[in-house]
Parts: sequence; structure tokens; C-alpha cells
Amino acid sequence: MSSTHDSKPIEVTSSAQFQTILQTNALVVADFYADWCGPCKAIKPIFEKASKELSHENVLAFIKVNTDTQKDIAQAYNVTSLPTFIYFRNGQITSRVKGADVQKLSGMLETIRGHFQEAIENPGGAAGGSSSSGATWRGAELPRGYTDITDQIEINRCELLNVESGPEGVRTLLDKSRPSALSGQKSATKDWVESDTDEQLMLFLPFQAMIKLHTLQITSLPPSDDDDDEAPMRPKTIKLFTNKSHNLGFDEAEDMSATQVIELSEKDWNPDGTANISLRYVKFQNINSLVLFVVDGDGDSEKVRLDRVRLIGEAGEKREMGKLEKIGDE
Repeated sequence: MSSTHDSKPIEVTSSAQFQTILQTNALVVADFYADWCGPCKAIKPIFEKASKELSHENVLAFIKVNTDTQKDIAQAYNVTSLPTFIYFRNGQITSRVKGADVQKLSGMLETIRGHFQEAIENPGGAAGGSSSSGATWRGAELPRGYTDITDQIEINRCELLNVESGPEGVRTLLDKSRPSALSGQKSATKDWVESDTDEQLMLFLPFQAMIKLHTLQITSLPPSDDDDDEAPMRPKTIKLFTNKSHNLGFDEAEDMSATQVIELSEKDWNPDGTANISLRYVKFQNINSLVLFVVDGDGDSEKVRLDRVRLIGEAGEKREMGKLEKIGDE
């Protein structure tokens, strides 16, 4: 791992670059500013000094976002005051500082320094996350104004039925790393799941908090050998059910009215093998669980393959934890 000390903050020039930085660095701190903003200029030396001291390739990145030229990024993260500093850890917003508040920014940087030391001392682990890779990989960009809330899943209570790969299947789907199929190299371990006796899968996802679910991102990367009739397929029909206390049986789910039925076709999958599925948001407000039922696949095989699942939306108050402290401005 190579150090990039004495580095100036990276000037972000596009949303795609911004997302790439979030995906390739465990820790990211962003300075949202404007050239005409006096307070931005006043506090700039503190941010740049920290960047020179702490920037480290693939671990900690300091970036600057000009809100006049990158309005879409500023809107996506609800930046309404300048300057605003936002700290991302494993792709998730950890804290933000509004205004040229030297004391609050210094406190944020001190926290980041501690997380940075943890990452350097434990380079094989995530910076406080549950994955073995630092930043969270996503196969599609986040919708404006929403965040990845996959970490709200109560993984120990999840259940995946009719899966070939055994009990680790759910953890595989929620893993933060980039799927091995996108690297073009064979993985030492199987990092995807396939259905077992037929093409159907049933995934139960309970949440730590009531959430508002806006988008479902599903990645499926089956082999591209068109002559192999036994190669697994991508899912075609998916039924979603909300607020269930447990997983559903296959016959039960076939007959039950779904919260939403999704029909996917070839055009819905992007080059990274991800379908970015916008949900009927009004039907996915304040939900405490999701059942994802893959009804059938897009082809003639008897198996369906899933590589990753990401949930995008808004997290609510965690259960049994009392009132959560709000950090920054809502």
C-alpha cells in the first residue's frame, strides 16, 4: 500500500469520479465550497493541511466539490450551506460540519485520524465495517438524495431458501466487495449464489430500523456462454413483500398479492451486470422487513444467479436503542 502524503485535495469534476472515489477509499472527507465563498477560503488551510498529512491511496481521500460546477452532487447530499464538510466511512455518511466552524471541523478531523490509524494498522480489514474490503462496491450510482442502507439489514435473522451455496449465501449477496466476475479472473471462493432445485429463490431481509426503500440494486453476472443450457440465468420476475415477520414459503408467495412485481428484461442490466430498480416509493415507507422472491429467470436454464443486492433509501430510528443523536443538519 503506497502512501500519498503531501497530497493536495482532489478536485472532483464529475459524479462518476465522486462515486469512484467513494468506492475505492475506505475513508473520504469532502469539502463542498464555492469560489465566491469567503468562509470557505478562511477555513481552507485547515482542510489542506490535514490532506497533506493524512491522504493515503485507497485508504483516505480528501476531496473538494465546487457546488457551482457540481450542482448535482451538492443536491444529492443536501448541501445547503457553505462550506459543508461531509465524512464518509465505507461509503456511508458518518458526520457533517456546516459552516466555517474550526472547532467542529477539527473534531471531525481528529475522529478521521483515529479511523485512519485503525485502517493502516489493520490493512486487511475494513475501516470499521463488516466486509473484508474497505469501501462499498455498488453496480450503479445512487439516486439523488438517497443513500445505501444495506447496512440496516439484521443479517443474523436473514434467510435464503433454495440456494446451492449454503448458509453463507446471504452474506455473499450483501458483501461490500466488487464481484469477482467483473475482474475476469476466477475467485478462490465462490462469491455469488445460485438457486438449487429450480430457478426460484426466496430472500428474507429484516431491518434494524424502520426504513424507507427507494431503489433496489441487483447484480447478476452469469457466464456468457450462450451454448451452455445449464448456465444460470439472470432473474426475470421478482415479487417483493414488505413487513413480514418471517420468510415466506414458495407456494404461499406464488398466491399472495405482492407489494410490487418487477419484470426485468435485457435492457435493464447495465455493463456491470446491475439492474437499478426504482420502487413505488409510497408503498415502501416505514417498512421493517423485505421478502425478495425470484419467481423465474430470463432463459431456459433451471438455475438463477445473484451476485450482489443493495438497498437504497432512508434509514429510520433503530429499534431498542432509544433516540438517535442527529449529526449535522437534516
